[in-house]
Formats: sequence, C-alpha cells, structure tokens
Amino acid sequence: MADYGAEEENRQGGERRMVIQPTSLEDPKLIKLKEVLVEWINKTLKVEHIVVRSLEEDLYDGLVLHHLLRRLAGAQLHVEEIALSTEAQVRKLEVILTALNETLELNEEKAKWSVKLIHSRDLLATLHLLVALASRFQPDLVLPVVSVEVVQCEVTKNGIKADKQTEIITFQSNSSAELERESNKECPIDELFKLEAHKIETVKKAILHFVNKNMSSLGLNVTDLDKQFADGVILLLLIGQLEGFFIPLSEFFLCPVGSSEMLHNVTLAMDLLIDQGLPVQSIDPQDIVSQDVPATVKVLYYLFKRHKNK
Repeated sequence: MADYGAEEENRQGGERRMVIQPTSLEDPKLIKLKEVLVEWINKTLKVEHIVVRSLEEDLYDGLVLHHLLRRLAGAQLHVEEIALSTEAQVRKLEVILTALNETLELNEEKAKWSVKLIHSRDLLATLHLLVALASRFQPDLVLPVVSVEVVQCEVTKNGIKADKQTEIITFQSNSSAELERESNKECPIDELFKLEAHKIETVKKAILHFVNKNMSSLGLNVTDLDKQFADGVILLLLIGQLEGFFIPLSEFFLCPVGSSEMLHNVTLAMDLLIDQGLPVQSIDPQDIVSQDVPATVKVLYYLFKRHKNK
C-alpha cells in the first residue's frame, strides 16, 4: 500500500512525519508531475525493457532506482538484481541511496528521502528523490511547479504535535522559465495575421507544402490547413513523423467522435510538443479544436521552423 507522507527522527529521538493532505493528492499539477516522471523513467529505461506504471508501487524495492542510477550516472553497484525479501530489499536500497546521495553531492541528513521512506512506498520522499535526479541529469525536462499541503506530526514527550504547512516539491527551473518566456514572446505568425490576406496565404501554402511533404509516406494529403487539424489526428501523426517516434494508437482517437475526443487528441499533441521543447504553452488546445486559424498555423509554424532544413 502506498504511503503519502515522509518521516524523520528529531534530535530528541522522536519521529516527525509529514503526510500529504488528500486535497493535494488530487491537485492536477501533482498528478501531471507524477505522469511526467513516469514517462521520463520509462524513456530512460526503454532499452532495458523496464516499464513503470506507479511511482508508489514500482520503486520501493530498489530495482528501478538501481537501473536509473546505472543509466544516468554510470554507477556499477554490487547488489542483487532482484531482491525478494524485505531484508534483501532494504540492504539493496542502502547501497543504492548511498551511491545516489554521493552522486548528487548531498549529505544523508539533508536528503528528503531515506531507505525507510522509499521502502515504505512514501510518495513525498519518492517525488523528492526523482525530482532531484531529473534536475541533475536532465535539466531541460519541463516539470510542473508543484507544492502540496502536508500535516507534520511530531511525537514528543507530551504527546503528538500536528502542524499544517506547505511542502515545495518543484521550483520553476531556469530551463522551464526560459521556455515559458519564449512561449510568451510574440510569434512571427502573430505579426503575419496583421498583414494583407495574400501574404498570409503565401505563408500558409509554404507550411502546407511542408506538411504534405512529410505526410506523403503515410499516404495522407492535407488540402485545408484551417480545418483538417481540428481533430488532432493529422497533427499527432505529423509530430510522430517529424520527431521520430511512434504514438501508440491506444493513446489517442484515430476516428474521434465529438469535441471531447478531439480535444483529447489536440491536448496530447500539445503536451508532446512541450516535452520536445517547442514553446507552444500559450496556445490553448481548444482554439485548435475550434478551428482558430492563427492558433493552428502557429503550432505548424514552430514545427516548420524546427524541421524545414531536415
């Protein structure tokens, strides 16, 4: 069973425990952070055929952390590959976390995780650990800024003392801040739509040619830039073609019915573009579904700008 708090011993020998409030567990930003970290782990360990589905349930025994540390830091640790008993798992975690803390140049006392916390499937400690790893080895990974409400319970000689406070899990990194600034800059497409209609059409034709050139291998042809991207299908296929990865058909609606399925597709496409470092955060997926021409052309322009010379 997953644990949603963190605990530590205070100087008087009592235990201090932080428990995430249920309302924070439902925070969309926290849910998104967990999704991003799971995706990052799976991408990092893809060559080793390791798939993580739950941060709470899949990291406590040390296997995933061992492989992560080996892939990211090149650490060669003398631990058993699969630890079945509790004792073996704890021993394995002790070796892994010692090496991890050394890699991060972090004293054990300052770490917001411990063998006991990770092994007890503590979500807060696991998140702190993974965020530290991602920030060190992939600083360009865009993580949502997340803070959670926690209750800190401390065992004292006089009983249990409880105190509510806010625990910060992620800050806005320089890379994500730069991406946000880039996203908020006025795009040349914004300027384009202030010009005469014939100049707009010239640019749209260039982008349309670029799209069809890259979609021809799939036997697809776009004739209406304004409407054919509204359901997100062609946009997702185009992203896969340009960025060089396959999007499983189970992840989106190939024949979307209704605006909600279309919005799902477009939102997925925008998330993928953000993950690839394109500054499209200011574009509302609903605008594309609604066939807002400037929004659609802006997204295609960023893809065109990145891949036009490839």
